[in-house]
Amino acid sequence: MTFDLRRAAHWHRPLLFLVAAMAALAVISAIGVFADPRVLTGAPIWLKPFKFAVSFVLYGTTLAWMLSLLPRRSRIAERAAVVIVATAVLELAIIVGQVIRGTTSHFNGTSPLNAALFTAMGAAIMVLFAAHLVIGIVVLIRRIPDRAAATAVGWGLGLSLLGMLVALPMVLPMQEPGIEGISGAHSVGVADGGAGLPVVGWSTTGGDLRIGHFVGLHALQALPILAILLGRFLGRRLDERTRARLLVVAGAAYGVLTVLLTWQALRGQPLLRPDALTLVAVAALVVATATAARLVVARGRRRPDLALAA
Repeated sequence: MTFDLRRAAHWHRPLLFLVAAMAALAVISAIGVFADPRVLTGAPIWLKPFKFAVSFVLYGTTLAWMLSLLPRRSRIAERAAVVIVATAVLELAIIVGQVIRGTTSHFNGTSPLNAALFTAMGAAIMVLFAAHLVIGIVVLIRRIPDRAAATAVGWGLGLSLLGMLVALPMVLPMQEPGIEGISGAHSVGVADGGAGLPVVGWSTTGGDLRIGHFVGLHALQALPILAILLGRFLGRRLDERTRARLLVVAGAAYGVLTVLLTWQALRGQPLLRPDALTLVAVAALVVATATAARLVVARGRRRPDLALAA
């Protein structure tokens, strides 16, 4: 599995347009973080569009690359990608528009306009979820020739869907903060906008549902990167099937970690202050993952020996 930039000319053009537009927005937003003194929910007002723009740069680039791995073009997948581009542009347009107006884009029902914009964002995310799912199904059906690449891409697409789903508690009734016009929250046990980690803003005093959401979404990049590293550094020692099985182990562990982080947040627990129960769960995950990986490697190393003996 390789990342061949020479093939970039054949990547999905609407996705590349999205990447270019989001990169420009990231630069503008970064300037705004320092040039605009306004603060919203405890953070520079331009920080949210900056984070979303960077996220979509990564998302669009990864999807365009994944589509280029298919053995033949898929019009369904390409149309789904166009839908993703449209929904991403709509969502960022609303976020930036609300920044210009000096108000929040998420959970904001303080006026009919704000409520309508937040509803539109919610609908856009549902459409994006469906389009992403379509691409995932196409990837499974078309079967990327490289087995390790196919495993990494398939698990990455699936786990990023999980990352979207674990964000649902943010808008459930349990997250009603009791503030008129506010219909959800990122934080659990504390109000949004309190003390948080640098840049990401994750709460350091309570649970934060954005953590599991973030980790799950970026499985889209993490697993392909792991596949590339396995091929580069262990390609001669481990065959393709063994590397694919290692990626299954990594994908399963990544999914459990996403759920574990969401569970920790739902209990109102800061990421960096885990209790004994959380630590036990993390330790169990580490031991199970290491054991499974060792078994996969041992089985892979025995196979060539058996083939020579035969």
